[in-house]
Amino acid sequence: MKKERTYLEQVHVDGAIWNYTMAGVFLLFPLILCILFNAVPDWNGLIKGLIATLPMYWAVGIIEVITYVPMLGAGGSYLSFVTGNISNLKLPCALEVLENSGYKSNSEEGEIISTISIAVSSIVTVIIIVIGVILLVPLEPVLNTPALQPAFDQLLPALFGALGVVFISKNWKIAIAPIILMLILFIAIPALNSGTVGIMVPVSALFTIGVSRIMYKKGLLAEKNNKETKTEE
Repeated sequence: MKKERTYLEQVHVDGAIWNYTMAGVFLLFPLILCILFNAVPDWNGLIKGLIATLPMYWAVGIIEVITYVPMLGAGGSYLSFVTGNISNLKLPCALEVLENSGYKSNSEEGEIISTISIAVSSIVTVIIIVIGVILLVPLEPVLNTPALQPAFDQLLPALFGALGVVFISKNWKIAIAPIILMLILFIAIPALNSGTVGIMVPVSALFTIGVSRIMYKKGLLAEKNNKETKTEE
């Protein structure tokens, strides 16, 4: 008799199928173009380009898995890696929903809630993109207005700033180290900009986890936990 899979086992099976399928679809696009236009890439240039960029993307990919999976859960992570925009859309959405529900991402309820929130976020994103494409030409004069440009430049900082107020207020001690690290990096290395957010978010998360672990071992985070325990008692 075939053993029935648990929810998480089925998530991993479906997630692997969809991720490998989407990887194949992504690779099919350049292959189809080569066949249609009878064009072969410059293999020498392709290999040189891969040597220069591949190590960075592999490193970021590994860091993102380690960083995002504990926060998003298995189902949410599979869905996020397929649909993209994790740091600026999927992650904030999932964290907010988990926070309001009171469940942890490593619980079965948290897994389901996180996955649903990311799925809804993906659907809303697609709808907005479709509407944006339809209205792009009529609204182009308005969107290109110089007065609106500063607002567009502050969309991402505003998003993470709003989330930061919520999470930093819970334990401000943990927030000090990553804030100092990011300030030093962005001031010392001017090349870092909004385009490097995808790399810096996982780096900052891992750094914060390491520092928080050290602070916890030294008892620097115990004060809040003791207060909470006394309150519950």
